[in-house]
Amino acid sequence: MARRKSRIIAFQGIYSWDVGSISESEVLEFSWVSDEVKSNLGIEGLTFAKLLVSGTIEHITEIDSMIKKHLINWDFERLNKVDLAVLRISTYPLMFQKDLHPSIVIDEAIDIVKEFGSEDSFKFVNAVLDNIRKEVQ
Repeated sequence: MARRKSRIIAFQGIYSWDVGSISESEVLEFSWVSDEVKSNLGIEGLTFAKLLVSGTIEHITEIDSMIKKHLINWDFERLNKVDLAVLRISTYPLMFQKDLHPSIVIDEAIDIVKEFGSEDSFKFVNAVLDNIRKEVQ
């Protein structure tokens, strides 16, 4: 469950970075996360969230290119920002963290987008990530 919470924080950070034009260093402070949540996550959980955020931002060009490549009949610029943030933090490990099992990454993305996205977002996110998974494996 700690990894899930770390992914949620990373998703929120990437969303804030994109929508709010917040700098990477500001995002990595996780100022919106309560001290209690930070304490519960511990150093390992916060480190994982920071890795997802910094890795995603570092590789944003490659990640966005991969997402664009797998959008069928959909314009990247029209993507819902919540969906895009989830796609970004999930595409990063699919492409660059080969030690994480792809099905776990995709399952976590679906759960996060079910919680924060629109009603049918999970179907869209699942399809895009599954196609990315097939390409990068």
